[in-house]
Amino acid sequence: MDAAAGAPESPVAIVVMGVAGAGKSTLAAAIAERLDAAFIEADDLHSAAAKAQMAAGVPLTDQDRWPWLTRVALRVRKEGRARRVVVACSALRRVYRDALIRDSATDLVFVHVHGSDEELAARIGQRTGHFMPASMLASQLATLEPLAADENGIVIPLAMPLDEATDAAFEFLRYESRAISFPPQSPKDDPS
Repeated sequence: MDAAAGAPESPVAIVVMGVAGAGKSTLAAAIAERLDAAFIEADDLHSAAAKAQMAAGVPLTDQDRWPWLTRVALRVRKEGRARRVVVACSALRRVYRDALIRDSATDLVFVHVHGSDEELAARIGQRTGHFMPASMLASQLATLEPLAADENGIVIPLAMPLDEATDAAFEFLRYESRAISFPPQSPKDDPS
């Protein structure tokens, strides 16, 4: 452990992921503050053309996203040389997450903020001042690939209060090395 509020010594970078309106930036900023880490808002690294495209209600394609993901990964690599990094980034598909890991040359842990379609729609409907309109939520949900069991990450419920979500992320960083849900399902809740 290091001195930053009992923070774990690793990983070097944490990516708080999820669809638009899930609260990625809020949670990532809280984690970064607790870790005394650099905070990267991946939305700031979108090109002006990509922002305009999304603002017009046109979803990005993979071809649109690759240059942006490269910029995010390179920023993580650069910032991660000097200190820990926390990134707010949608990272919707596994291939995007794999590219972030590869191109950043950094061990990444993913914190996926997620909720029901209804919770997400209510949350994004209340958001103001963002280039991504609420109408884009459906395309983001269609693109979303949840964390797989072999990915290093945790799923945190959207409805969880910020302090609890930050604590849950820290507990995961301290003790876990595989994707889990928080709170863990009991065996009776397992649908298989």
